[in-house]
Amino acid sequence: MTAAGLIFSNIHDRSIPEMTAERTMASIPFGGRYRLVDFTLSNMVNSGIDKVGIITHNNYRSLMDHIGNGKDWDLARRSGGVRILPPYVSASDSPIGGKLYTNRLEAMLGAIDYINHCDEDVMVLSDCDDICNIDLNAVLDNHEETGADVTFVTKKMELDGGKAGAHTIIVANEDGTVKEIVDSSPMTRGEYDVCTNIVVINRGFLVSLLHSAVSYGWKNFYTEALASVLASSKMVAYNFDGYYAEIGDLASYYAANMQILCGDVRSELFGEKNRPVYTKVRNSAPTKYVDGAKVKNSVIADGCVIEGTVENSILFRGVRVRKGTVVKNSIMLQDSVTGENVTLNCVITDKNVTIRDDVTLSGHETQPFYISKGKMI
Repeated sequence: MTAAGLIFSNIHDRSIPEMTAERTMASIPFGGRYRLVDFTLSNMVNSGIDKVGIITHNNYRSLMDHIGNGKDWDLARRSGGVRILPPYVSASDSPIGGKLYTNRLEAMLGAIDYINHCDEDVMVLSDCDDICNIDLNAVLDNHEETGADVTFVTKKMELDGGKAGAHTIIVANEDGTVKEIVDSSPMTRGEYDVCTNIVVINRGFLVSLLHSAVSYGWKNFYTEALASVLASSKMVAYNFDGYYAEIGDLASYYAANMQILCGDVRSELFGEKNRPVYTKVRNSAPTKYVDGAKVKNSVIADGCVIEGTVENSILFRGVRVRKGTVVKNSIMLQDSVTGENVTLNCVITDKNVTIRDDVTLSGHETQPFYISKGKMI
């Protein structure tokens, strides 16, 4: 059985508007040197999927710069490889009527030509707001063995209300056969099998479903399109029991980064020799630690200069922490710079932020203090 990948780079941009004002969800930096799309792409490449389309919507310049020709993921190929799929708008023949897509179904309808030109047996659909290192070969094998039309990768999660429709709940029998697909509600509380938005679907089945979506005017891929054919097709759930983090807002982004400081989490995400996480390679000098610098339980990328104190923090490439400065429980993105005698606690600085001398900033782990790209404080 052969597979091609389809990645949604923008579907959840509104979940974290602070960081997607000038970039897609897919290109949000994570973990000191990665972008969120790296985990999704690496999961596919490590499972032998060498044809991947990335659906975009807007603000995708940084994503294009990061992906390039795909060579860092071994996807620079004459046949297959990675392809950026910009929003396709045509008033004459577009299934979505000459407008940018607003939901997952419309996104796939805009990429219908790409899907039609794939000759693989199945499509692996995935978002970019989920961080995990999953063996998709096991999912594909299960899909083939069960003879399923659709396989949902699910994760047992404890839900405590929240925004309606924030999660898609998959209700399955003991044998894994799906019997119900429902959206969560503000009253949904307890442990549920939640769809991770990683879905394996037979390509012909997907094409037929998309044509039906146009005919019936469906808007929701899960609770309308797939739920409407649940009785006449075979859908199964595949439970993933490894490390999984969902980026649903700024607080969850902060929490997921802080979890990287835990050795067990790092081992689950990056310790599997057969499933490395690839990213764009940059040539940077090693980090320089000046006499008197103190670093404890932190992730420090290449090209940094540390003169002060860094504790329980993540520093991306090119960050400079000057003399007398204390950075704790914080995330500093690429090329951010502090002055002298600065104190940061629970702070997220976006790229190219400058913090002047003698500034004290503090947030909380449930509401980190965020400084937008290029700001000076």
